[in-house]
Amino acid sequence: MSSTAPAQHHGVVPSYLLARLAESGRFPKAAAAARQTLTAGRPPFRARIDLSIDENGDLVAQLSEAPNRTISDAGNTQQLPGAIVRGEDDGPVEDPAVNEAFDGLGATFEMLLAAFDRNSLDDAGAPLDATVHYGVDYDNAFWDGERMVFGDGDGEVFQHFTGSLTVIGHELAHGVVQHTANLEYQGQPGALNESIADVFGALTEQYALGQTADQATWLIGAEIFTDAVEGAALRSMIAPGTAYDDDELGKDPQPDHMSGFVRTTEDNGGVHINSGIPNRAFTLFAIDLGGKAWERAGTVWYRALTGGLSSTATFTQFADATVAAATAIDAATAAAARRAWTTVGVYGDERVPSTD
Repeated sequence: MSSTAPAQHHGVVPSYLLARLAESGRFPKAAAAARQTLTAGRPPFRARIDLSIDENGDLVAQLSEAPNRTISDAGNTQQLPGAIVRGEDDGPVEDPAVNEAFDGLGATFEMLLAAFDRNSLDDAGAPLDATVHYGVDYDNAFWDGERMVFGDGDGEVFQHFTGSLTVIGHELAHGVVQHTANLEYQGQPGALNESIADVFGALTEQYALGQTADQATWLIGAEIFTDAVEGAALRSMIAPGTAYDDDELGKDPQPDHMSGFVRTTEDNGGVHINSGIPNRAFTLFAIDLGGKAWERAGTVWYRALTGGLSSTATFTQFADATVAAATAIDAATAAAARRAWTTVGVYGDERVPSTD
């Protein structure tokens, strides 16, 4: 007799933050919403035609991959998928959450295709499905293994999950991880799972804005806190541990170096906490290389993820995979990768060749 394990929901808001909020006296509505959130628990190939005029003045039509998006509305219930309210061929609707989700799915698809030549999450044109208005005051957005799901937030602390492109890119990236290395959602592999999702979330925003690595904020979820919260975002990739410092929510617990690695049984072994270490490594690597992060830096991380990485990979094993991918580009890129992992303490100084 076989059984199917329940899908792991990769929520962008970590459980430890919701647990802290659940005890808040300052935000009673948000506290109730956090408690509720904590207890809640392949179609035909599509293509698009790109039209252009060649040097002879002739019309040229090229077939290329295109997203296949469907947005549903749960109507503030927890029943998925909900009623379909916008499909790929439909125009904008009156509900801004629907349009934001639709546009965010499209932006993520475009980044994956342009940066990595990846056709959707599975590289085979898989549909991009999302549900908005999940639950009442639901304080999270998550990937359930098949679709993106957005709560509306409680309005006191969390808001507007569909308005954050980094959140959308992050959650969809869990789908990419699922279809590639399928990293276990526990301990260091789980922290890598979260970190890679943050990397792709940041790259989605940067690609949409045309930013270079030094122009980017490297913030994840900058739009989802209300003004009542003392914080800039859920996470800072460039400066882990500094994203928020609030009397009710506490201080961002992410370490930026292996010396601060947190050993805990909570948060699936600290997957949202210790992800700060590889997050900073990628950010340092991207800034060191310069230019647009989805080009060289993103390509190295993507090749490491898709090049046979073990589902139980440790930080060191993933670092080794990135250095191998970087070496295939050139020696300077490999050296930059080693420097990044050394700076965050995953490598010792002996792993970086002397430049003397």
